[in-house]
Amino acid sequence: MDKLVIRGGKRISGTIAASGSKNSALPIIAATLLAPDGIFEINRIPDLQDVRTFSQLLVYLGAEISFDDNLLRISTANLKSIEAPYELVKKMRASIYVLGPLLSRYGHTRVSLPGGCAFGPRPVDLHIMVMEKLGAEITIEKGFIDARVKGGRLRGTRIDFPISSVGATGNALMAAVTAEGTTILGNAAIEPEIECLCNFLQKMGANISGIGTTTLVIEGVDKLQAVSFDNIFDRIEAGTLLCAAAITKGEITVTGVVPAQLDSVLKAFAEAGCQVTTGADYVSLVAPDRLRATDITARPYPCFPTDMQAQWMALMTQAHGVSNIIDKIYHERFNHIPELNRLGAHIEIRDNQAIVHGPRTLTGTKVMSTDLRASACLVLAGLVADETTEVLRIYHLDRGYEKIEKKLTSLGADITRDKYQEFS
Repeated sequence: MDKLVIRGGKRISGTIAASGSKNSALPIIAATLLAPDGIFEINRIPDLQDVRTFSQLLVYLGAEISFDDNLLRISTANLKSIEAPYELVKKMRASIYVLGPLLSRYGHTRVSLPGGCAFGPRPVDLHIMVMEKLGAEITIEKGFIDARVKGGRLRGTRIDFPISSVGATGNALMAAVTAEGTTILGNAAIEPEIECLCNFLQKMGANISGIGTTTLVIEGVDKLQAVSFDNIFDRIEAGTLLCAAAITKGEITVTGVVPAQLDSVLKAFAEAGCQVTTGADYVSLVAPDRLRATDITARPYPCFPTDMQAQWMALMTQAHGVSNIIDKIYHERFNHIPELNRLGAHIEIRDNQAIVHGPRTLTGTKVMSTDLRASACLVLAGLVADETTEVLRIYHLDRGYEKIEKKLTSLGADITRDKYQEFS
């Protein structure tokens, strides 16, 4: 297995371009299943393990794919299977995204129940509810979701989500764009990644209104076409890079971004004492000599993102005072706390609230990643820790950060990737 070896104490400084978004790339790739003719060309796709795993799933289904220099070419003209097997789906929860497109295209699909990061229950109930509302008959047997539509075509309806769900909203969109009649999605997610998916589907020929709001109206069309498309930037990667500069008392400019999509995160940085400036497509941050403790609560967009909660916690170990961190989306997403405490942090958990006492001097040791964002959190802690930190199980990190050690090294960090043997 790979590990990152971080020799802390180096100041992060410089300019770096943001990668394309993983969380928008995956549903976009799934949506290509809706167009049986032509070749898609999708730019700014990050070279990540999750992207390659998802591409492997489409190749298994019969798609033809090439991936070079962040340009993904896909043809789904000659699909040969409607079943997404456990061996591929278990590697990532986002595999559930093929449910809607395959059901829409063929009227029948079998998708294994997904795997993914190891924190808290994240059921697929909402995805199943969506398909049933659109007219599918669902059975779950031997670990598979078996979905069928009598007559072969889904039917538009009104769907009100009991909670805001990015994944379920995305699946609903992909299922509804070729359904018969009108579908209305209430309490739909409004994350930029959903807006990106809507724009991609519209370019393919879908009829969607209300984009950017919690009510989406989809008029079903008979056919969609392959298109060229530019993916959006990864706002979580951008926020993580800003954290790297803030935690090391450095300064950074991240280019290729839409600052408005980082608004809640930038406000938190400013409250913590960082100097933040923005332009049309960049964000600059200068860290203060003395970080201020700053409370955050992770909620659906446009509030502070749950995918930045762990990184913010690492930053707050260096802030003066007590910070309170609450995650209203995933209540058990605190697996990084024991590892931060092993580095010397002082963090308590009370009633789904992390209480971070700072500033603390962190000392490098071996720590273990438990999920994607926890991995980023531990890397950030290693940047500021005395001596050497070894972050193990970084396959989690590789799922969502494109060449992160190379990016941080270019900004002044001392990080190397190495092999290690994990004993059972």
